[in-house]
Amino acid sequence: MVSAALDRLGRRTVSTVAGFGYGAMVLVESLFFLVFGRARGQRVRWSAIAEQMRVVGIDAIPIVCLLSLTVGVMLAIQFIAALREFGAETGVIIAIAKSITREFGVLITGILIAGRSGSAFAARIGSMNVSQEVDALAVMGVDPVRYLAAPALAAMLVMMPCLTLLADVVAIVGSGLYAGPMLDMSLYNYLQQTLELIKPRDLLEGLGKSVVFAVLITLVGVCTGFSVQGGAEGVGRATTRAVVWSITAIILADMAFSFS
Repeated sequence: MVSAALDRLGRRTVSTVAGFGYGAMVLVESLFFLVFGRARGQRVRWSAIAEQMRVVGIDAIPIVCLLSLTVGVMLAIQFIAALREFGAETGVIIAIAKSITREFGVLITGILIAGRSGSAFAARIGSMNVSQEVDALAVMGVDPVRYLAAPALAAMLVMMPCLTLLADVVAIVGSGLYAGPMLDMSLYNYLQQTLELIKPRDLLEGLGKSVVFAVLITLVGVCTGFSVQGGAEGVGRATTRAVVWSITAIILADMAFSFS
């Protein structure tokens, strides 16, 4: 019984380490093709990157705006209710501004993109893997990482910071719609004070997180797709696994940023 448990633990440990190694290899190869691919005759097509940017970023704008607006209003409600007990309503503006730019804007965007695009990467590549299209690319001399992973990574690195900035703006506007009247302020005055209180470091912290989240989401989705086995059922399991692992990685990374 004990030996069987140790055997399972050892196998899972080896599998986990191998997974991290495979993800690091995909990341290095993707960056290599993005930077040196043209010089080596293995360029990443701009059309593929643009298509991924549209799917990852442009198509996600409506849902990002909706959720960010909701989060902004929710934060305003909670901060006003909490700080009013201490007679510190004047601290609502800076508390909301810093919590959105440093934490909630990028976190909501990351979780949303993980569920939307991370699962799409896993499903697309997993379906190609099951139908042996990935093997066909290798046979034709097309590197699967260059063709499938590099465009996705480039698109995520560009669009995640953009979506994070959009989420910050919409969330702050949403908080102003509720907090402004509660503080006897116009929306314009609320936004003006918010801009005065936000420091460049606040924005840079959120944008730095967005870059890390973009890499994590892409690697989890792509690597999960490349490892799919078992036909359509395997694709379904991989899609679910990609979402769960992406969100877990985002939360763990966000916790690590909190300690730094």
